[in-house]
Amino acid sequence: MNVLATGGAGYVGSHCVKLLRETGHTPVVFDNMSEGHERAVSDCEVVREDLRNEDAVRQALRDYDIDGVMHFAASAYVGESVEKPEKYYYNNVVNTLGLLAAMRQEGVDRLVFSGSCAVYGVPDELPIREDFPFKPVSPYGRTKAAVEWILEDYAEAYGLKYASLRYFNAAGAALDGSIGEDHDPETHLIPLVIKAALGQREKISIFGTDYPTEDGTCVRDYIHVMDLATAHKMALESLEANPVMTYNLGTGEGHSIREVITAVEEVSGTQVPSEDAARRAGDPPALVANAEKIQTELGWKPDYSLREIVESAWQWHKENPRGFE
Repeated sequence: MNVLATGGAGYVGSHCVKLLRETGHTPVVFDNMSEGHERAVSDCEVVREDLRNEDAVRQALRDYDIDGVMHFAASAYVGESVEKPEKYYYNNVVNTLGLLAAMRQEGVDRLVFSGSCAVYGVPDELPIREDFPFKPVSPYGRTKAAVEWILEDYAEAYGLKYASLRYFNAAGAALDGSIGEDHDPETHLIPLVIKAALGQREKISIFGTDYPTEDGTCVRDYIHVMDLATAHKMALESLEANPVMTYNLGTGEGHSIREVITAVEEVSGTQVPSEDAARRAGDPPALVANAEKIQTELGWKPDYSLREIVESAWQWHKENPRGFE
């Protein structure tokens, strides 16, 4: 298929584009490069445009004879969303409406959406299933929930075929070392711990050590970015047979902050300096996925453990200490 990847030069998007290219599909990246990296998608077609430009979106859909869209383009910093909700509602919701309008006008009816476990907020029980209620606690989470409601309504009214994939904690890098994670600012735990191990930051702060978890620190479900990519490809290829899909993407296994630090220390052979700090507002004690639905319906399963996630990330950051610069 010819696939338009909005935000395809970003972290998850570029890994999905890589897999699409390697498995016989033809990805076209549509990205304004505000967060993405051209080097991450240097070997495929790139349309450097903003999603707000609906004419450019329609032109790309038409010029490249697009069969389906993978929609990664979004603002994704939870803390920033609290300070700048307008930015998040425009970038994540209004721009999605524009994309859907362009798709309808050009007769493209397949979409894989980059969703988030942030729609669940603080769950009442674990692991989290897809039928749990939406209780987002940030504007970012609310924008992701809003788009899911929009997709549901568009499927009913216009026949849109879509898959909404709710990520848990994406991590790791391509196994061949060609691309990896490079955010500015970086907010994800594994690259922050690795930067501390590399001496690029003084220490890692552990926000909250009194949570009701085994070691008192927050627990998260870390999933390798290439496992995410595989799920996106499988969902895209299944849309004709399964026109509406909603799946959690996680391993079903939680790891604490201290466990992540230990994994980085073991892989790097370096002791990571850390300090205990106060809790951050809105951090749930634990978020762990129940991903049985996608395993049963599509046959997808995660292939990589936390150790393998950290190993791939360590190799990327060690070989690319300045990221994509």
